[in-house]
Amino acid sequence: MSPQAAADGAPPKVILAVNIGSSSLKFSTHPIQRGPSDDSVGPSIFGGNIQGLEPGGRPSVHWSVNGDRHEAALHAEAHEDNLQAALRVLKTLLSQQHAQQIAAIAHRVVHGGDHFSDAVVVTPEILTELHRLDPLAPLHQPHNLRGISAFAQSFADVPQVACFDTAFHSQIPRAEKTFPLTRELYSQGVRRYGFHGLSYQYVSSRLLKKTAAAGKRLLMAHLGNGSSLCACVNGKSFSTTMGFSAVGGLMMGTRCGDLDPGVVLYLVQQGMDAKALENLFYRQSGLKGLSGLSADMRTLRDSTSDEARFAIEVYEHRVIREAGGLIAAMGGVDAIAFAGGIGENDRLLRNDVCLGLGFLGVALDDQANQTASNDEITPLHANHSKVEVWIVPTDEGVIAAEQALALL
Repeated sequence: MSPQAAADGAPPKVILAVNIGSSSLKFSTHPIQRGPSDDSVGPSIFGGNIQGLEPGGRPSVHWSVNGDRHEAALHAEAHEDNLQAALRVLKTLLSQQHAQQIAAIAHRVVHGGDHFSDAVVVTPEILTELHRLDPLAPLHQPHNLRGISAFAQSFADVPQVACFDTAFHSQIPRAEKTFPLTRELYSQGVRRYGFHGLSYQYVSSRLLKKTAAAGKRLLMAHLGNGSSLCACVNGKSFSTTMGFSAVGGLMMGTRCGDLDPGVVLYLVQQGMDAKALENLFYRQSGLKGLSGLSADMRTLRDSTSDEARFAIEVYEHRVIREAGGLIAAMGGVDAIAFAGGIGENDRLLRNDVCLGLGFLGVALDDQANQTASNDEITPLHANHSKVEVWIVPTDEGVIAAEQALALL
């Protein structure tokens, strides 16, 4: 169904979905489609990515309209920082490419803490409360919230909606939430929250339209610079590898994942303070730390160094190891879905992970795995496989847009 104009002839409305990080701003517009009983959002017709927003960076904007791709350099004016310049250019592109009225701006926010398990219209009071969670996701939360403030100034009359990566996991069982510390710490919010929830909501809901197995025991692997696994039972999150913060669980591009707490105590005894530990765990570990080369899996695949190969080996081992734990907690697995930059594009990783889970009856179709694209939901399992295996190209933006529309 095409978006319909308002009765007075006004252009149809859209939801603008944005994801703001330390150096980039991803955006997409989703038309509001009028249905006989409920409104819905359609697929993105205009979207892109503004890169190089970090201090000293060279910003550039990349966008597409109905599949036609464009790019241009972005130059900040004397009174602007890079984010302000990005918003100015984005407003210009929106006015040039779309006559639609923006009904809301849906922001991906990594951490919602204990209090936010659903999308919310952001007020100054809510923004202050969300900033208290900055230490739990220092690579993301401050930038997400800075983006909300900047958009609120630039689009003053448009509701700013925060959509939380933690929300999908808000109903996991208490035994899965709890760390074996003290009750007092649990009551203070020291527990497992889980992340990548917008991605997991997309993967589980869209895959369910393709196969009934997704509504049973589904293992989802969001693998990229940030990586996690999620066990989903009957369409709901049951457990996930990320925990209190976005540094736990799997090894990632620059993040270490789970550690023996004794390692932290040892490093403190060696003189490292909280800031140094944060830098080590979030920015200097993972694929980058072990390889000494790069956090980018593509760069490591192209390298001939032993260190690069070993970093990949450890990454794959951690995925298989954590997958086994989640599958045991679910009591088995009916389907596995790969998403994220690595999960959708790295054929060797998918093959190695499925071989590692072969004892469960997981079997890939080699031809399907080799030829699969990251443009559509694609089955990868062999006919004799006891477990279905899929690629599901994730789209956090459309989930954020859906949540914003439902809220408004």
